[in-house]
Amino acid sequence: MTDFLDIKFTAIGEDYLEATMPVDSRTKQPLGLLHGGANVVLAETLGSVAATLTVDKEKQYCVGLEINANHLAAVKEGIVRGITKPIHLGKKTQVWEIKIYTEEGKLSCISRITMAVIDRK
Repeated sequence: MTDFLDIKFTAIGEDYLEATMPVDSRTKQPLGLLHGGANVVLAETLGSVAATLTVDKEKQYCVGLEINANHLAAVKEGIVRGITKPIHLGKKTQVWEIKIYTEEGKLSCISRITMAVIDRK
């Protein structure tokens, strides 16, 4: 999905991960606006990858339990930038907040994902 939607990871820090996604024919709904589902794909991608980076991949893996998104502003063109930061990093669950911004820096979507941390057998 990341390849198809051209999601690109652009920055990583101590407590965040960032990626971009174009607003184009792949990510727009029929009215020409960024599809809410595309926002959720970007949010889930960021939260899932960030969660995976916090565990020992030989011993554990992370899967999504729940995600929500509030679409705050329409986006018609350009590139959106998502940034995820942890809210809770527990032994069995993690909660991540994802904010998605327009090229002009306007907050267009805010999302939260809950991840399950699963022990490998």
